[in-house]
Amino acid sequence: MRRGPEPLLNAHPFSSLNPDLVLDAVESTGLPCDGRLLALNSYENRVYQVGIEEAEPVVVKFYRPARWTREQILEEHSFLQELAEAELPVVAPLVTNGLTLHNCEPFLFTVFPRKGGRLPDLDLDTLQSVGRTLGQLHSIGARSRFQHRPRLTVAGHGEASRRFLLDNDFIPDELRPAYETLTRDLLDRIAQVWRMCDNGPLLRLHGDCHAGNILWREGPLLVDFDDCLTGPAIQDLWMLLSGERDQRQAQLAELIDGYEMFYDFNPAELQLVEALRTLRLMHYSAWLARRWDDPAFPRAFPWFNTPRYWSEQILALREQLAALDEPPLRLF
Repeated sequence: MRRGPEPLLNAHPFSSLNPDLVLDAVESTGLPCDGRLLALNSYENRVYQVGIEEAEPVVVKFYRPARWTREQILEEHSFLQELAEAELPVVAPLVTNGLTLHNCEPFLFTVFPRKGGRLPDLDLDTLQSVGRTLGQLHSIGARSRFQHRPRLTVAGHGEASRRFLLDNDFIPDELRPAYETLTRDLLDRIAQVWRMCDNGPLLRLHGDCHAGNILWREGPLLVDFDDCLTGPAIQDLWMLLSGERDQRQAQLAELIDGYEMFYDFNPAELQLVEALRTLRLMHYSAWLARRWDDPAFPRAFPWFNTPRYWSEQILALREQLAALDEPPLRLF
């Protein structure tokens, strides 16, 4: 299995995070732990359910060191609180000792209330309900701007990802020329599409709105705003579409029907769907590569960084190059 010759940043960032430290950190906020501790599924950060004496358990997130600044995390929290105050179905952080963000060197951590739910079946009725929630979210997201959170750009999600993978020698030598040429052509094409939509409004977004970040509790509950950013509205919509073109067309109609009850959608942004899909593919590969020195990643993603993975990735990107030339979905 190949890996880059240069040491990657933040190797083993969670090696010192043990159960005693987790419980001590929670108790430092004034919450009395009862000793129950359950690790929850998370790779970018570390997340635990912690039992509290004579109260409901809480969920505690330890942020990956050096990924976000304190200002960026607090801006995420402020956005969540703004949404919660408007009675949107989100999980805002608990305020303990007057704070939402706490320090436990070398970690920053946050305590959330525990909320249950199931993964949604994204049928047409469900999509209309999710669309209503996202329309409300975007109407609030349009009221002001992030000052510290990142902005979705071709440079940040595409060019930086490509450069990291090529500079750190993750791609097998026999596949490197194909990947290098293909991704260069893709980014040139994406840049053309991006310029066509460059005058559209940019909003505060969830940023990673797929089915796995929605819980169903008699309606949608949006979770995990860790990747919230500034970008076009379509970024929070396109990942909810799947299947053949006619299926995606029907799903889009229901999603936007609910969405426009609360916020106007700019149909020109539909040109960005395949561009955003391509950027996500490239960004995901670079994310895995950047985290490869974290022992949790080789265990969880053993198929990454193999010749087969890169062959399939090149094939998927070639399909995206063709998809970029297809007519976009339409609103009727």
